[in-house]
Amino acid sequence: MPGAGDRGKAPARWLGTGLLGLFLLPVTLSLEVSVGKATNIYAVNGTEILLPCTFSSCFGFEDLHFRWTYNSSDAFKILIEGTVKNEKSDPKVTLKDDDRITLVGSTKEKMNNISIVLRDLEFSDTGKYTCHVKNPKENNLQHHATIFLQVVDRLEEVDNTVTLIILAVVGGVIGLLILILLIKKLIVFILKKTREKKKECLVSSSGNDNTENGLPGSKAEEKPPSKV
Repeated sequence: MPGAGDRGKAPARWLGTGLLGLFLLPVTLSLEVSVGKATNIYAVNGTEILLPCTFSSCFGFEDLHFRWTYNSSDAFKILIEGTVKNEKSDPKVTLKDDDRITLVGSTKEKMNNISIVLRDLEFSDTGKYTCHVKNPKENNLQHHATIFLQVVDRLEEVDNTVTLIILAVVGGVIGLLILILLIKKLIVFILKKTREKKKECLVSSSGNDNTENGLPGSKAEEKPPSKV
């Protein structure tokens, strides 16, 4: 059986776990960096491409530092660096390694956008592009996200034949079901009107037969008053 000492240790363990959770909670809810859902993108040689990057922090930010780096099998370099003073200030570039790069970031409407545009693409631009963010307001907490760019001679056309066939079949089935429902409603309506018409005819026919055949209550049964 556990002794009194063991029973005393249990609350201490729970307390320690709770304090650890409270300590880790701000970390799990703090700085986040995203390059969007598509982490692999393709672009044609000689064109330009937007490399997206946004960040968020539930604690806000001050003098936030960001940079874009390029990494391939045989090269690594810092493409651009900059800062964002606060939530009301747009990003400012402090270092740029390539004149083909343009910062298109903005903090307006809380977008916290630090995306870049890379112009005049070359095949050698193929590689990993990483967006790094560091927030001094969160004890210089850092986060990053990576996107892979593949520069190609031309983009391959996607064959949508199967997709179009599926959409046509689905659309046809839906249209057929709607047509069946309309025909069903029309048939029900016609049958209802036909029954009502037959009922009216039966009532009218019954009244005429009573009058013509001299049944009780009909005009044929009426007699003139006898003379006294």
